Amino acid sequence: MSKLANPVRVVLFDVGGVLVQLSGVSTVLGWVEDRWTPAELWGRWLHSPAVRAFETGRCDADTFASELVAELELGVAPELFLESFAGWPTGLYPGVHELVARIPSDVTRALLSNSNSLHWSRVEDEFGLRALFEHRFVSHLTGRIKPDRDAFEHVVESLGCDAASVFFLDDNLMNVEAAHAVGMQGAVVRGIDEAEQALLKAGLIR
Repeated sequence: MSKLANPVRVVLFDVGGVLVQLSGVSTVLGWVEDRWTPAELWGRWLHSPAVRAFETGRCDADTFASELVAELELGVAPELFLESFAGWPTGLYPGVHELVARIPSDVTRALLSNSNSLHWSRVEDEFGLRALFEHRFVSHLTGRIKPDRDAFEHVVESLGCDAASVFFLDDNLMNVEAAHAVGMQGAVVRGIDEAEQALLKAGLIR
């Protein structure tokens, strides 16, 4: 077990790929005939103008679908893309509730997620994350999106904490590097088992 450089007051979770299982990557890679690796796809996704507009609440779903299909040359009808996209979150990884419950009660539990109007109500209510986390920072509601610096600064300002007291877990290296750039601690994890190992290593759970 390693000791962190600074005491942690907030554990900040990404949602998709960490707490919630997603099915979309393989579908999109199939549409683009594997022109990109999964990492390259996520890089394009995070910097896509269409994704950023939709996931900061600046366009509707139909506009998002039309623009993204053209932008990424997906070769499918926007309606088909949107039907598939709505079902990408498939449920929580087994053990999410139990892992969050192991975080000490004096440590704030929070979410920082790039999400949208199609996914978030399912994630928050159907999957039950609303009850697990005291604070939920969601891009289409805040207008701030990872990996932009202001998404992380907004968390720190809203919680009134030091950036160094936040331990951030995300499945995308780009986002974790952005968190480190504002002074947060954190780790790249994929799925709940890796999240558990990171929290154990940091000494945040037993």
